[in-house]
Amino acid sequence: MSDSEVKYYHHGRFAVAGGTLPDAVTAYKTYGDPKNPCIAYGVCFGGRIDDKGPFGQDWLIGEGLPLDPSKYFIVTFALFGNGQSSSPSNTPAPHNGPYFPRVTYEDNIRAQYNVITKGLNISRIFCVIGFSMGGQQAYYWATMYPDFVERMVCICGAARTSVHSKCLVESMKYAMKSGKDFQDGYYTSRPRIAISAAIRILYSWCYSFEVGPFNTRLSDCLANTLCRLKFWNDGLYLGGRMYKDLDDWLLDQCDGPWGHWDANDILTLANTWQAGDISKITSFGPSLQGDITAALTGIKATALLLPAKGDFLFPPEDNEKELQSLKNTDARIAVIPSTWGHGACVGVNPADTEFIIKQLEAFFAST
Repeated sequence: MSDSEVKYYHHGRFAVAGGTLPDAVTAYKTYGDPKNPCIAYGVCFGGRIDDKGPFGQDWLIGEGLPLDPSKYFIVTFALFGNGQSSSPSNTPAPHNGPYFPRVTYEDNIRAQYNVITKGLNISRIFCVIGFSMGGQQAYYWATMYPDFVERMVCICGAARTSVHSKCLVESMKYAMKSGKDFQDGYYTSRPRIAISAAIRILYSWCYSFEVGPFNTRLSDCLANTLCRLKFWNDGLYLGGRMYKDLDDWLLDQCDGPWGHWDANDILTLANTWQAGDISKITSFGPSLQGDITAALTGIKATALLLPAKGDFLFPPEDNEKELQSLKNTDARIAVIPSTWGHGACVGVNPADTEFIIKQLEAFFAST
């Protein structure tokens, strides 16, 4: 796979949920021939379009991989707030830092649609795909532009952010805002302590964890929990002998990849994740606002849902419920049989990656 350079689409004045950006920018990359079927691929929380490894998208793009540039025209998109598209860290005053307006998935997808249609002259999308926050973007694409999108793939994501995930994100935000170096967002140097506290909370829940239903006997519930905690109990986080202990792992995973991140950028992404709900799209009339069943029923794209076993952020049960309302599409679900929980969707564990690739190959080959 040969990487393209990062490109920037300037929208000019662009209205978002919390105000107006005088010159909104969407960063994107392209792979392959524009004459081929188009695949739109959004980043996850903490992802950048030039990242490699867990936060990158390269593990699915390349010759012989599901997103093959010789077969498809792939467009990867950076979210508002990720430091590449318009973000608190790169937007000029008076919209910089804590003054950056609130943005939503809906704002992002409207912007990405402009890039696809106006910037790249694409008249139809073969598939939208993404994992985690990228999976939520796929849902928004299929909901907002039902006649424009043929297929959608949501990997470890959901149409609506669950109450528990909202609580988790709120914990991250609270920890960051409580950091002694955060200074209410008006910091003059990177608030390392604040960021580190927030990311440690996230990583505590990212990997495999699951408890039984409330009517399960406590002994069974505990046994099930111990089983689902395989990532931790069996020391999988140590990567063989890559890390000495938990502190070593946390230092590398939480302070390494996030070492260049801006705290207000992280908050922008966290707020976007927290407010995820396709039933709250503004084009829905008052009578449909909050009606998730109606929103799902309106999707026409053939859907593939790939949740991961033991994912505490986006549990398979969320997708299984959604599947019941995807009545106007040939929707299917395949649960990734992982011990990594949400970590199954980032291309790190070979067994999980192989499962996802096989599902994608079969999905793209189907008619």
